[in-house]
Amino acid sequence: MTVVSENVTPTTTEPLPTPPTTAPAAPRRAHTLAVLGDSTAVGLGDRIPGGWRGVGPFVAAALGVGADGYLNTSFTGARMRCVRDEQLPAALDLRPDIALVIVGMNDTLRSDFAPAVVAEHLDDVVGALRAGGTTVVPLRFHDHGKVFRLPRPLYRALKSRIDELNEAIDIVVARHRVPCLDLSTLPGTYDLPAWSVDRLHPSELGHRLLARGFTGLLAEAGFAVPEPVSLEQSGGVATSTLDHVGWLLVKGIPWLWRRGRDLVPHAAGIMLRSAAERGHR
Repeated sequence: MTVVSENVTPTTTEPLPTPPTTAPAAPRRAHTLAVLGDSTAVGLGDRIPGGWRGVGPFVAAALGVGADGYLNTSFTGARMRCVRDEQLPAALDLRPDIALVIVGMNDTLRSDFAPAVVAEHLDDVVGALRAGGTTVVPLRFHDHGKVFRLPRPLYRALKSRIDELNEAIDIVVARHRVPCLDLSTLPGTYDLPAWSVDRLHPSELGHRLLARGFTGLLAEAGFAVPEPVSLEQSGGVATSTLDHVGWLLVKGIPWLWRRGRDLVPHAAGIMLRSAAERGHR
């Protein structure tokens, strides 16, 4: 018996249709910017002829926000409740596209510091701004004692307060799913040129670093940054050795004395707990 094999013509497979491509959304242009907070938000540390400049104007320039769309409600000494009670209403009136919230350190330096209350006030601020369609970017803080040298007990007391402050900020950031600039991971934070003569506020370079960090997060959030922040210093008033000595005598030592009295009870508690822990080992 002869078996005749059949030639089977392979079936031609049609190419799969190419799925339609979706063009990435164009970056959104910000037209209004609000800055809320304390003396860092005011711009202290970046002196220019006639006053202070700082992070706010740098961010506004990078985003292309004009003077009519920029509002800075901050003032020196502000605490979180000040932002909620005194600064937030004006910011809400602006209905900003973006709001930067730079506040919290003054809370850590007071004897009545309460992280839960700080979190509640920040939650009110972020919630109210987001309800109006604002992209809110708060600030998370670094270990300030590495920049402003304090006696060891006061350093530990301040660091524990900052850790608690950051935990409060983290809760609000997670709840509202907003971007947050973490100073502890921002390149240059612990470099002395980033700090002004008082070691409490950023220098011009420090304010530029802050602005670059904020605008980087805003770019990730979909905003256009037509003029990226330059780290080249320009327009600021230089400080001299005499400025450093004068600040130490007139501002630095009195500040350390005032804030030390607020932190001493907390520092004493830390020392007592540490001694008790060592005694139980």
